[in-house]
Amino acid sequence: MSDKKRLNVLGVGVDTAAMKEAAETLVAAMDGGSVYSVYTPNSEIILYAYKNPEYCAVLNRGDMVTPDGIGVVHASKILKRPLPERVGGFDLANMVLAKIAGTGKSVYLFGGKPGVAEAAAENLCRLYPGTNICGTADGYFDTEKEQRIIEDINEKKPDLLFVCLGFPKQELWIDTHKHELGAKVCMGIGGSLDVFAGTVKRAPVGFQKLGLEWLYRLIKQPSRFVRMLALPKFGFTVLLHGKQYLEK
Repeated sequence: MSDKKRLNVLGVGVDTAAMKEAAETLVAAMDGGSVYSVYTPNSEIILYAYKNPEYCAVLNRGDMVTPDGIGVVHASKILKRPLPERVGGFDLANMVLAKIAGTGKSVYLFGGKPGVAEAAAENLCRLYPGTNICGTADGYFDTEKEQRIIEDINEKKPDLLFVCLGFPKQELWIDTHKHELGAKVCMGIGGSLDVFAGTVKRAPVGFQKLGLEWLYRLIKQPSRFVRMLALPKFGFTVLLHGKQYLEK
């Protein structure tokens, strides 16, 4: 992983671009000639990739891999190569949507429970007047329905496709299908669709600024405790093994 614009965090190459640059790159990619894939891993996802080489390879094939999670930013400081800032998938998606609203560029929403994508579309059109939502599909599908979704995406040819299936499913799906999709940019943003739809509330600004969104989610959903154990595990793993990946 010799690209100087990426930082190797436990085997995952994370882009060093700040939020504004990342958003501008994505908008420019919508005018490109090939499908541009975007992944937004946090600490939990990178730890999962560390233990699953095939999934790690999928992330590294992404055209853009952003540090979604304050833990990834802290890891970069431990590695003495600090990233400029957290580039969360939800925030990046919002910035890109703001930039393309009213330009005619189209967006397709894929994922969530039935009805979530449609609710998200309505809210986004209110939030960003001029947004062109060209299609929606929920994330519950069998092989037959999946093919219909792919055909619908190819018919609509969106400039931006949000794939919100949760990790690792969304990244694997994009990696498997990107070369047969008519979309310009495919971006995996997990539960962001639920936030756009209003079915899930994001952490208050104070929690966001302190990098404590994980704590807010834990307070709201104590059942996430086991998943949250990935955060200290990630930190210890970076301390113990992180530096050996820097020159790979």
